[in-house]
Amino acid sequence: MFGCLVAGRLVQTDVQQVAEDKFVFNLPDYETANHVVVFMLGTVPFPGGMGGAVYFSYPDPSGLPVWQLLGFITNEKPSAIFKITGLKSGEGGQHPFGMMSIPQTPSVAQVGVSIEPLEQLVQQTPVASATVSTVDSFTQFTQKMMDSLYNFSSSFAVTQAQMTPNPSEMFIPASVILKWYENFQRRMVQNPNFWKS
Repeated sequence: MFGCLVAGRLVQTDVQQVAEDKFVFNLPDYETANHVVVFMLGTVPFPGGMGGAVYFSYPDPSGLPVWQLLGFITNEKPSAIFKITGLKSGEGGQHPFGMMSIPQTPSVAQVGVSIEPLEQLVQQTPVASATVSTVDSFTQFTQKMMDSLYNFSSSFAVTQAQMTPNPSEMFIPASVILKWYENFQRRMVQNPNFWKS
């Protein structure tokens, strides 16, 4: 039902089913891995209204696994990439694996998939450092810059009745800034590199 790819080196499809709705992959040599990809094989879809919460567990010195939520996969989004380099051993949260006795050797990390209702999946908060940004930093910067310009210029907005005549200043209607903002956003969505031409 699931597969797991670790940093381009190791593809696993031999998932261990530890409960009716819980699956675990063992990840030897996890220390050098930056990302993991969890994907559906396409052989068995999730039941209607269900998806898979994806968890990561570092080997813990205490011997108990510490699970961290990475995100989720669904029939509509059958794969996801998660960054694991920023995760820390021992910093886990609430998880559905409970006190299950899942064998874990000290040098092997684990990825777990828990089948859960979609309404529950969208309300969960994954570990922030596990999310791989789908927007490049230039696009993020441009969006923030546009927001900042619009918010800054809007903070000086006055009505025409409030304006005091000053022949040495030029005034730009707020509607013009808003139109620029909307046009620039539209062009960025269509082609983030439009400004290069």
